[in-house]
Amino acid sequence: MKVNVKIILISCICLVSISLQATIRLPHVFSDNMVLQRDKPIKLWGWADKNETVEVSFINQTKKVKADKSGNWALLLDQVSFGGPYTLEIKGKKNSISLRNILIGDVWLCSGQSNMEMPVHGWGSVYNYEEEIKNAEYPQIRAFNVAKSMNTEPENDFNGAWTVCSPETVANYSAVGYFFARKLNKELNIPIGIINSSWGGTEIESWISADTFRKLPDQFQDKYKNIKITNLDRFVKDNEANKGLYLEAMNNDPGTVNKWFTPSTDISLWNKMQIPQMWENVLGDIDGVVWFSYNLFLPDSEDGRTATIQLGTIDDDDIVWINGVRIGETKGYAINRLYDIPSGILTSGQNTITVKVSDHSGGGGIYGNPDNLYLKTANGKYSLSGEWLYKVAVTNVEFNFINISPNMHYALLYNAMINPIVQLPIKGAIWYQGESNASQAYNYRTLFPAMISDWRSKWGYEFPFYWVQLANYMSKDKIPQESEWASLREAQTLALSLPQTGQAVTTDIGDADDIHPRNKQDVGLRLALIALNKTYGMNNIVSTGPAFKSMSIVGNKVTIEYDNVAQGLIVNNKYGYIEGFAVAGADQKFVWAQAFLDGDKVVVSSVQVPSPVAVRYSWSNNPDVNLFNSSGLPAVPFRTDN
Repeated sequence: MKVNVKIILISCICLVSISLQATIRLPHVFSDNMVLQRDKPIKLWGWADKNETVEVSFINQTKKVKADKSGNWALLLDQVSFGGPYTLEIKGKKNSISLRNILIGDVWLCSGQSNMEMPVHGWGSVYNYEEEIKNAEYPQIRAFNVAKSMNTEPENDFNGAWTVCSPETVANYSAVGYFFARKLNKELNIPIGIINSSWGGTEIESWISADTFRKLPDQFQDKYKNIKITNLDRFVKDNEANKGLYLEAMNNDPGTVNKWFTPSTDISLWNKMQIPQMWENVLGDIDGVVWFSYNLFLPDSEDGRTATIQLGTIDDDDIVWINGVRIGETKGYAINRLYDIPSGILTSGQNTITVKVSDHSGGGGIYGNPDNLYLKTANGKYSLSGEWLYKVAVTNVEFNFINISPNMHYALLYNAMINPIVQLPIKGAIWYQGESNASQAYNYRTLFPAMISDWRSKWGYEFPFYWVQLANYMSKDKIPQESEWASLREAQTLALSLPQTGQAVTTDIGDADDIHPRNKQDVGLRLALIALNKTYGMNNIVSTGPAFKSMSIVGNKVTIEYDNVAQGLIVNNKYGYIEGFAVAGADQKFVWAQAFLDGDKVVVSSVQVPSPVAVRYSWSNNPDVNLFNSSGLPAVPFRTDN
């Protein structure tokens, strides 16, 4: 994923209006309309003149504190039950600040990448957004959108402001955060504050503090070994100078200059790569231009015929030639490539397909589903999935240039978008991220729990942490196969071993063609169900779907037992067929299986596997899901093999 944002390096602008001689300042998170955490001591902090006395008055409390010699001050107010609105008064020697319309309730941090960032209506829009906006009159819900920023050192403030939820403001709220808060507010009838600190396309490493990340095994730091950033301002300046040389090379790459797309090009020394996949798996973390070549042999009957070529998704841009003739071009990642081939281009025998791929940031390559790589004529369909040849033309590494983004180094987002509020008491956190780490899903088993523990350590207590498991996305698998997204989901599920955690499964409400599914209502609802059950003690609320408990094998049949069935398992199929199961024998070759209910158990089998040893469920990028519990929550994906 790509993002275009202004980098905020330093932010010290005070939100409240004070005189030019003002000395007392507050972090932006303290402003009109804010929500403060109930039933915990209220911590306030800010800046003043050296040794200045600061007086704070709130409800029936008045407390004083003296700033230290650096001008920092902080104090604790006694805890308060939910309620409001209240006014907070802060007085110094030269100025005073008055914050109005403050509520006491529960504050939830909402973080992650684009599916948490996605607004109710804006660059993405939820289903029925017009009605949702029109009906968003919830004055007890308040939201704070953290301005995007990054830094190499921990910051003590960020930009943003609290707003009261209304039809005029809600469009810009995190959709997941809003629907989560709305459910909590309706059920609890207390103020809910959501702090949306998210950035699309970001990897989890950038959300982990530097001191925690440096304690991880060396393998996690290898991707950053060529990036040395001690001064971000200086780094940006030097990087900009290198950018010009890099872009000039991109615009005049040797493949274009020397016409590598012609059939006479000598490709005998080109390297081999299995396609589809992100090229980072082979080339490492590079951006630039890479050329790919594939020879397709066609029978005499296809000579000169019209056809179409399907290349699936490519990141970022591509130009395609067949037998030296340019037949298509697309700019933009995650767009399906489907090009028409006019008559007279294809020949009997060898046909050379050449693809120039340009990647500007993030992952690169021809990376879609293998079933979406083919050439099709009226007579037949020819797979293009498999071994291609490639040659690197230009890389950012040779010019010592990288795209300035949160993913260029660990801790950049933690420093700028999380650290400024680690002193602020919160009720808990919700998280929606993982898409950008799917290509290294196994590492997520370490990174995700490390981040959760890191944040809890920084706050100083074990707050609830709930997340969204990756939704279904991309095309359906015709046969069972390995899946990066399924592996990432497994890593997310494994993090449930940490205390006070919960996972909202969403493999039934995604979108094959959109990485940002529009049904954020159910996402927020499912997170809220977890919070209501686990955090607020509503034991009558079912908060999770059926989860694998055990497996037994008799003959060619595997019986699966589940936890969390509520009043029983439900199959959304009028014939009772359960979809999404695959089974394998000792050879570990999985095939689709037949599955049916036997009470609250699922019996799985396949005539192709007389002696099963392993079962997988929903193990694909976009699984078929029709198994639920009686509360309508989908079964959790799992596998019994490793």
